[in-house]
Amino acid sequence: MKSNNPNSDQPLVSLDEWEDDLLRRYPKPTLDAAASFRNYAAEARPSVKEFYRLNHQNQTLDFVKHKREHYLSLNQRRMGIWDAMEYLNTLVDDSDPDIDLPQIEHLLQTAEAIRKAGRPRWYILTGLIHDLGKILCLWDEPQWAVVGDTFPVGCRYSEKIVFYEAFHANEDFHNVRYQTELGIYESGCGLDQVLLSWGHDEYLYHVVKDFLPLPGLYMIRYHSCYPIHREHAYQSLLNDRDREMFVWVNDFNQYDLYTKRDERMDVATLRPFYEELIAEFFPRQIEW
Repeated sequence: MKSNNPNSDQPLVSLDEWEDDLLRRYPKPTLDAAASFRNYAAEARPSVKEFYRLNHQNQTLDFVKHKREHYLSLNQRRMGIWDAMEYLNTLVDDSDPDIDLPQIEHLLQTAEAIRKAGRPRWYILTGLIHDLGKILCLWDEPQWAVVGDTFPVGCRYSEKIVFYEAFHANEDFHNVRYQTELGIYESGCGLDQVLLSWGHDEYLYHVVKDFLPLPGLYMIRYHSCYPIHREHAYQSLLNDRDREMFVWVNDFNQYDLYTKRDERMDVATLRPFYEELIAEFFPRQIEW
């Protein structure tokens, strides 16, 4: 998946490169996985390192507030869920030999894996739409403001965040108010009161928050927050509801990380089922 506006803010060949790096950092569990130690930072591709350098330098509290103000009025366009899936597909560069599948097929792979596992209909739908926030790339947002591991801003950066050392170039790193354990927050305030780094997760959550049950909304909003759901950082900010809902986020992670494959999806055959499923939860069009 390529941005239509490549520049120095777009170090990844495609957004899939970030997802590939997630699989390198969090490989599918095996019996001997706990016995292997890996130096993740040393093994990362130069493009991934550059991506995180930009992400960690630029994701300040002020930047996040600015993006929330700009996008969360939801005035970019009005369209349905399936229309958004086809819109996201326009990010694919068909001339790129490294792109095996259109994005719509990646979405269907996740949803079909969840469906075959016998999960609830809302769960299947969540898998189908969870990455639709990546349409931010179509509005000329740089890669580092669309994908990447998300994390709280306005408090101390956890050393468990990948490439933590890159935060030294972030102006908030030198603001003593923001560099305590709680920063601008209160103990146990709950993640709903915490501002996360800006990206496709937070954006899509606000687009769909009136239409899905709470576990699905947590999956969408926090599925890229690896410092919390995989590294168990920032526990002092969580409340009891967060801990209950993160059971769902962790469960969803297996479908998010481990379902991408080269097998083609029959979009035309699957479309009637998913259009019916979408109509069960969403109106014909929503605000984006």
